[in-house]
Amino acid sequence: MADATRDETEDRPLRQYVATMVDAFRGSPLRRRLLLLAGGIFAVILATAFGQIVLNRWNQPFYDALQQRNFAGFLHQLMVFFEIAGSLLVLNITQQWLNQMLHLKLREALTRDMIDEWLRPGRAFCVARRGQIGVNPDQRLHEDVHHLSDLSVDLGVGLLQAGVLLASFVGVLWALSSGFVFHLFGAAFQIPGYMVWAAILYSGTASWLSWRVGRPLIALNGDRYAREADLRYALVRVNEQLDAIAVSAGEADEARRLQRDLGAVIEASRRIVMAMVRLGWVTSGYGWVTIVAPIVIAAPVYFGGDMTFGGLMMAVGAFNQFHASLRWFVDNIGAIADWRATLRRVADFRLVLLEAEVNDDAVDRIAFIRSPEPAIVLDDLEMDVPSGPVRLSEPHVTVRPGERVLVTGARGEGKTLLTHTIAGLWRWGRGSISLPDDDRIAFVVRDPYLPFGTLRAALCYPRAEDGCSNDAILAGLERVGLGRLTSLLDHSARWEHEFGNEERRMLSIAQLLLHRPAWIVIDDVGDLTDGNNGERVASIFRDDLGAAAVIAMGTVDGHADLFSRTLHLVTTPNPASG
Repeated sequence: MADATRDETEDRPLRQYVATMVDAFRGSPLRRRLLLLAGGIFAVILATAFGQIVLNRWNQPFYDALQQRNFAGFLHQLMVFFEIAGSLLVLNITQQWLNQMLHLKLREALTRDMIDEWLRPGRAFCVARRGQIGVNPDQRLHEDVHHLSDLSVDLGVGLLQAGVLLASFVGVLWALSSGFVFHLFGAAFQIPGYMVWAAILYSGTASWLSWRVGRPLIALNGDRYAREADLRYALVRVNEQLDAIAVSAGEADEARRLQRDLGAVIEASRRIVMAMVRLGWVTSGYGWVTIVAPIVIAAPVYFGGDMTFGGLMMAVGAFNQFHASLRWFVDNIGAIADWRATLRRVADFRLVLLEAEVNDDAVDRIAFIRSPEPAIVLDDLEMDVPSGPVRLSEPHVTVRPGERVLVTGARGEGKTLLTHTIAGLWRWGRGSISLPDDDRIAFVVRDPYLPFGTLRAALCYPRAEDGCSNDAILAGLERVGLGRLTSLLDHSARWEHEFGNEERRMLSIAQLLLHRPAWIVIDDVGDLTDGNNGERVASIFRDDLGAAAVIAMGTVDGHADLFSRTLHLVTTPNPASG
């Protein structure tokens, strides 16, 4: 039972987060297109790196022509520059297009995977009861997946580009360093690959310092996303409950709650701002020093007379390209921290979804059996809740076609829980439930769901719209007393905002008339049979749905003759709960 209600997942290792997202990629129908886009980007980066090497070589003859005041050579090198720059421009635009397409397709692939995993039968219900991680899945499925896709593409392409440039220019910089001769106290000596080692030491020091200063951003970003999700959830909840809030004159209270959630977001963001300022001292200071660093590093050789001005500029250009690759980590430390925090939120949610149906031998589970026998059988059924196990007054219950069973119990005794259990959503407890294999069971819940779209499609739900005849829809609406709605059948709206609960429950009865299920489970039947439409509902179950077996939860003041027998729910108090 603890497995069903824990508040949050444990802090898992990074490799587990990466592995679950790699699995999502492998199983995606968009995998081939993503690989083609990534391959295209790799090819363009290789071509760009070659162009950068050619551009770096251009530095020496261009600056030597300037130093020698060779006007003809200067003009020739300008033409060469425009040829190189034009080619690089085409490559840059091509890479930009490929990057944007990779952004879109990766987001589509990850979002499709997360939605598919979330909406597998029973999973969303189960995860919603896992504590904080199930409170606002919309934030993780929308904003977090979007942000993770963007960061993954930007960081991945940037790292690939840095790696290719690093491999391309290490040889160039090493070759340039081979001619460096140092003069000290009358002695001359060489350091093989001097500029390479200087760039590695310079960038390595900055990377280590940036990581030490920027590492707290991982936890700070994670906390900010959690607070943002809380505020988003609170805003959505207020918007959905505006009528009840206005009637109760609760606007001031809700405003205070929203202000409190906003304050938490602002405080989390303030901590990130301070951390970014501390990191900025390192990265910005490092960036300013980098302007003169390669010249200072090569200055001893230049002033020693062993290098021309053009050679100096070529060495500076190669150093900057090599160093830009090495400092990728420094430039992206904030984005890396953000990526890790977002990865954890998305991957944690996916892992919880995948683990939602894993059997735990240490926890009792209700057995669900599909049987060819036309009956619903509840054997020794006990449902675990914190207050203690809930069971039926009869240990062995068999409901056959056409039978009508009423299940009663005190308020909070578990009647809705039994509805969820028969639906296969609540699995914690003991005993077994055997369900007929060849018939679909229809559930009438307290707060019926009407999907967005036309009223015709909502009435046919979960079947396709073309699965219901127009005559049957019209007859169903007339039978439940909602004939006035026939003019709205082809209108689209958010119907939960258009109709009250009583109308929506009557529409759920109209759905039963359309689908004609052999088995019906009703939560809170008293609200149907004892209300304004009680007589109408009773006659529908007697005449129109007379062949259906019904298991109804609740108590009824009138129309008790609808039910052939009554069962009672009993709770065994849990000593620990006292």
